[in-house]
Amino acid sequence: MSIGMNILGLGGHSSAWRYAEVDPMSYIDIDYYRNIGRISERGTLDAIFLADGPALAGNPAGGPAGRLEPTLVLTAIALATERIGVIATASTSYNSPYNLARRIASLDHISGGRAAWNVVTTAGDAAARNFGLTGAPIHDDRYGRAEEFVEIAVKLWDSWEDDAIIADRERGVFADAAKVHSIDHVGTHFSVRGPMNIPRSPQGRPVLVQAGSSEQGKSLGARHADAIFTTQTTLEDGQAFYSEMRARAAAFGRDPDSIKIMPGLSTVIGSTEAEALARQAELDDIQGFESQLSQMAQRLQLDPKDLDVDSELPWHLIGEVGRVENGSHGFFEAQINLARREKLTVRQLSGRIRSGHRLVAGSPEQIADTLEEWFRKGAADGFNIMPDMFPSGAEIFVDHVVPELRRRGVFRTEYTGTTLRDHLGLSRPASQYA
Repeated sequence: MSIGMNILGLGGHSSAWRYAEVDPMSYIDIDYYRNIGRISERGTLDAIFLADGPALAGNPAGGPAGRLEPTLVLTAIALATERIGVIATASTSYNSPYNLARRIASLDHISGGRAAWNVVTTAGDAAARNFGLTGAPIHDDRYGRAEEFVEIAVKLWDSWEDDAIIADRERGVFADAAKVHSIDHVGTHFSVRGPMNIPRSPQGRPVLVQAGSSEQGKSLGARHADAIFTTQTTLEDGQAFYSEMRARAAAFGRDPDSIKIMPGLSTVIGSTEAEALARQAELDDIQGFESQLSQMAQRLQLDPKDLDVDSELPWHLIGEVGRVENGSHGFFEAQINLARREKLTVRQLSGRIRSGHRLVAGSPEQIADTLEEWFRKGAADGFNIMPDMFPSGAEIFVDHVVPELRRRGVFRTEYTGTTLRDHLGLSRPASQYA
């Protein structure tokens, strides 16, 4: 299986910053990130993943808010490590194709072929107002722009053929100009001439990751993505999504094995289940139930005042996933599916979701059990791990869960390649202009 480490601030639990494991200001300290990168590489994980959003997230009074720019942080992590991949989230709504494609390709060169771009469209009005708009574009428009944006990025990454550089000093010929191509793209949203102003990167193209679970998001992922970062909270939903995305990829003429499905998993790990549950309870107590309730209600676009915490969700107030405009379709659907399947009360559901993903608290063996089950039963090719706190959550995973996965024969014992495509078992694509 493939495994990524998702660095969410000081941890996946909202109260991690109050636990005093690290200085609360660590989230803007590059050594903090480099340390997690080294820990994760020690466990031969596939990649470090950084989420992002071009707006201040939440109330700054409630904890560390905002994020350092991902490509800069990941460049520092890449220079502090040798093999682990680096995945940067960047929005197609608030970037231009040429500049972003150039930044990601530069990261691939700097890292020696370990870079990936997680494609997002960015919902919500806060980000839009930072870019001269009064509100976010509607969902369909965001994805129309994203589809064209990704097509342009791929064309730019391919605009130098692999053997374009000759570097003949005697003749004074650096590159074969016939193998460097303008892309001459004219579309609905963009007009980009090209070519890229740097040669093709070590992986041919940086790995493309996609994280949207709406109808348009799944179509974008099936057509273009090498890996899908998804949010599934039950095995049945994971299996259904896995089968659907492989079928969608095949419908676009792709080999289904060329797309990796990687659900997110929030973890709380102890030496025993009791120890893990005690750790979770301590963090929950610090956070407080009202904060948990508010997080859950926000993702479902509900008013907490309308919720009876000891009853099931008010289904008559919950809209259809397709009508969600200012939030994540994936988080919305994952939470309501979990609540329906297990008939959870509002209180129970609030305690089962942290970063929007499935939460498992238990011993290293129990964490390995759920990873292996999903992997062997066709619900995942790998996982994006979100520990409750850093760095201890990452250290426990690497030092105790990874050895258990290796013992079971479902995770590597060493890196066998040098690029992120190698780690994911993906081939190097040829330039479309060759």
